[in-house]
Amino acid sequence: MAKKKKEEVIENKPLRDEAVAIVRNAGVTPRKARLVIDLVRGKTLVEAYDILNNLNKAASPIVLKLIKSAEANAVNNFKMDPESLYIKTIYAGDGAKLKRYLPRAKGSASGLVKRLCNITVIISSKGAN
Repeated sequence: MAKKKKEEVIENKPLRDEAVAIVRNAGVTPRKARLVIDLVRGKTLVEAYDILNNLNKAASPIVLKLIKSAEANAVNNFKMDPESLYIKTIYAGDGAKLKRYLPRAKGSASGLVKRLCNITVIISSKGAN
């Protein structure tokens, strides 16, 4: 005899109040990424999209894609309202360091460190606070 499934009560409430997205080893230095990140911290997603689309920095498309990913996580996984989302926390930390050599005069070489960064964004709903 088959058991009846319990009926799930679906509420209009989001499953969580925060959504996270992380990009690892992005091809931009942490110092240059922080210039872009500081402009969008605390802004709504619409404001952040406007800023990033008009910004001529190397980190801008990376941060834009990351914020869109966090928005998709919030809407699809946690049933959050896309209109009320804002960037609660965003930061860039050190990633991997690629060590390379630069040829110099008289057959010598000097070191070059290519820095990568990890960027984390946490978006939240305005009503969750």
